Amino acid sequence: MKIQLRIATVVALLAAFTSTVQAQTNVTPKQKATTTHSKRSHKPAQPSLAEQVKEMREQFQTELDDLKAKLAARDAQIDALQTNQQSALHAAENAEAKSQATASQVQENAAAVTSVQSSYNDLKTQAESVTASIQQVQKTADKIQRSIDEPVALHYRGVTITPGGFLAGEAIWRQRALNSDIYTNYNATPFPGAGEAHTSEFVPTARQSRPNVLIAGKIPFGTLAGFLEGDFLAAGSSSNNLQSNSYAFRIRQGWGQFSTGHVKFTGGQMWTLLTEDKKSADPGQEAIPLTYDNNPHVGFTWVRQPGFRMEYAITPKLTAAASLENSQYQFLASNATNNFFFGSAGAAPGLNNPLANYTDQVAPDVIAKLTFDPGRGHFELGGIARFFRDRYYPNGTSASAQNDTKLGGGFVASAKYPVLKKLDVGVHLTAGDGTGRYGASLLPDITVHPNGTLAVLRNAQGLFSLEAHPNKNLDLFGYAGTEYVQRDYYLGPTGKLVGYAPPTASNVGCFAESTPTAETGYAPGVGACVGATRDVAEGTLGWAYRFYNGPAGKLQYGFAYSYLTREAWTGVGGAPKATNNLVYTSFRYFIP
Repeated sequence: MKIQLRIATVVALLAAFTSTVQAQTNVTPKQKATTTHSKRSHKPAQPSLAEQVKEMREQFQTELDDLKAKLAARDAQIDALQTNQQSALHAAENAEAKSQATASQVQENAAAVTSVQSSYNDLKTQAESVTASIQQVQKTADKIQRSIDEPVALHYRGVTITPGGFLAGEAIWRQRALNSDIYTNYNATPFPGAGEAHTSEFVPTARQSRPNVLIAGKIPFGTLAGFLEGDFLAAGSSSNNLQSNSYAFRIRQGWGQFSTGHVKFTGGQMWTLLTEDKKSADPGQEAIPLTYDNNPHVGFTWVRQPGFRMEYAITPKLTAAASLENSQYQFLASNATNNFFFGSAGAAPGLNNPLANYTDQVAPDVIAKLTFDPGRGHFELGGIARFFRDRYYPNGTSASAQNDTKLGGGFVASAKYPVLKKLDVGVHLTAGDGTGRYGASLLPDITVHPNGTLAVLRNAQGLFSLEAHPNKNLDLFGYAGTEYVQRDYYLGPTGKLVGYAPPTASNVGCFAESTPTAETGYAPGVGACVGATRDVAEGTLGWAYRFYNGPAGKLQYGFAYSYLTREAWTGVGGAPKATNNLVYTSFRYFIP
């Protein structure tokens, strides 16, 4: 624009100058001659005006041509720049179009990738699902094959038959001999006056081998089950330890059960309902001490006897149970007269043992118990009612004979709680009148009045337990238990004290050892010693280790040590005390 302005200015000046020149050219010749003459006389001759104008025109034309050339060059540059700009714009538009196309393609590719990824994930999930299904099928197949090769139970018609139990090779060493197998009669531990209080005994045995079988089947309205268990701790007329050790198989448990909904009914021979359970009140759930003696432990409440038990699950955690059970009496008295009876020796034709005494019970023992399983631990509370009857003769004649019934009973309470993950602590207590038979020491339930009526004795038994399970193959255990019976006596018509543990009873022969009573070698000395037991106590430590625990069963070895004390009521000569050290070893193979 500046060049064009300059050109316009030059043209305007040229036009103005041309007009001036023309005006001067029109002056008269006279004037012109005068002026020319005058100038010639003073200055050299100058170019004429026309020449100057021509020269100026030429100069202006040259500048104008230069300006045009520059303007043309500038226009060419502007055209080139515009062309380049257009090219750049076209290129930018093309680039933007390509970019948009690329972005669109990228989006399409991203969508495709997402679709492919989704398809891959779906395929992966399906593959994992298929793999899991294959693994599950394989596990099921393995389980089926294992159930065929290694059946947990046998199936016969509509029932499942599950064998169990163990075979045992065991031994017990007693510091003071009792002439007993692996069943210890704690209340018979001899006082120092007995010859066998000064001799020990070592008794190896396999008689505690204990096979069992559980039979169960479903029916439309519930479940039927039966359990049979036995061992060889029975002695027949040919049983001995000389040659064949041919001991008889005996029934430990034999019961049938029907269950439907919240209700279970069991009938047969089983552990008493007073025995502490691990869970609920079901037969087969008994919390038996881990010791190896067939008479589990002092302070442990137990008998195995016929009965009928009803259970009702109030909630999954709370169960109520009641039972009617066989009743037998434990009797002991000093200075009693022959004016009463409550039983007799067994009748061999009636298939009872003629060498054992049997009670003519008037009614079964009635037991009720509540159990609570909150998720950690097990708790029990219950009671028992017992009926003791005898026929007595107040005047010593049958004319005045009559029956007399006394009521006894007591309560039971148990608690077992895991104080640590692998350590359980338990407490058990049974106490009442006439409950001695339910303790391991078999302390007496009753004694007798001078007139022949029965008197019920007060009893108590308790057990404290610690059971640790450091791992699945090792058990550690410790127990402390005690059983007590109260003395009870009355003045008889002859001036003698009648009853249990009268202070006039002679304990003189309980302290000094007596000489043998025969020359056979089987008649150790026994002094004149009433020695009515007041208390029996026992403490035990032991362990059990399973070397193998798998499909083929369990192989277990164990060891235990017990210290036993027996203390008597004071009589003439004092209050004797007996002690015993017991050592157990046990090797058992458990049937899988």
